[in-house]
Amino acid sequence: MDSMLKMQKIRRKNRLVIFLLIIAVAMLAVCCLFVGSSNMTLREGMQALWGMGTPAHNRIIWNIRIPRVLAAVIAGAGLSVAGLIMQTTLNNAMASPSTLGVSNAAVFGANLSIIAFAGGFLSTGSNVQNFDVGANPFATSVLAFAFAAGSVLLILGLCTLRSFSPNVVVLAGIAIGSVWTAATSILQFYATDVGLSAAVVWSFGDLGRASYATDWIMLATVIVGIVFFMLMAWKYNALLSGEATAKTMGIRVERLRFVSLLLASVITAVCVSFLGVIGFVGIICPHVTKKLLGQDHRVTIPVSCLSGSLLLLLADTASRCLGSGSALPVGAITSLLGAPFFIAIIFSRKENHKC
Repeated sequence: MDSMLKMQKIRRKNRLVIFLLIIAVAMLAVCCLFVGSSNMTLREGMQALWGMGTPAHNRIIWNIRIPRVLAAVIAGAGLSVAGLIMQTTLNNAMASPSTLGVSNAAVFGANLSIIAFAGGFLSTGSNVQNFDVGANPFATSVLAFAFAAGSVLLILGLCTLRSFSPNVVVLAGIAIGSVWTAATSILQFYATDVGLSAAVVWSFGDLGRASYATDWIMLATVIVGIVFFMLMAWKYNALLSGEATAKTMGIRVERLRFVSLLLASVITAVCVSFLGVIGFVGIICPHVTKKLLGQDHRVTIPVSCLSGSLLLLLADTASRCLGSGSALPVGAITSLLGAPFFIAIIFSRKENHKC
């Protein structure tokens, strides 16, 4: 009887946390619509939100800020749940969307596109006007995604040649990620000044690039991933008890790990290819969620999604408030917000191993 009451209490607590997070995300998303450098008053913003403002204000709200807010909600949820699944399947508390070198590969693909192809710097040189004519942001995103997805398939393919163990995946990801980083450095070394500047700016996480088209693509990818992860939640819970235990329950651990890592990496690749590198969301949010609510993936998956959205909305709001006329890179803000939490997590662990 006591155990039943305890379970009911835990369920009520989980429902309350999810409800409060939904309210917090919704309220912060609305607040983000009225933060920016346009000096738009709250009244003018509300009028523009209902389509009754000036043409300029209507464009700012509907063509810039709403896609940006949606991108923060979608990408935050995707990166956070990807980090949670990677930590579970790899049995590594420090795993994140960058563990498999996804971000490194996307950065190389974007640099290749900007420096050589989409930006056309091999032919336009240092003429900024030529860059404006030749640049194709969508082509940059496509090439960034192609390299990120190809890198994931390469890593997982190499791991299937040997035992598909978490350590092998992590080591392969670190090795391949280092190769992409070196290739990016070599590519940038031969770039012109304009090409190098554009490539470096792209690598900054920037929600300002978002549009309704990119939001729809990210949303479709993230929803497919979340639905799959929720359906597999009981398998992830079983995996927490160890591979041997999971296999006795009829779970094909290697296949589950392969599909889960592939889908989590695809989510990351899509978000990074459109928005640039946004770090720490996939580490901090899952850790905070598990610390507060435990390990049950039926709860941690939706809560991780909501907390990721909340963190990215906070970071985006801070980036626009601190930018004094232009938004700071949101990737830098997430790192500034995430690093202290990350250090606190490390030093709050019960184990007191000496370095």
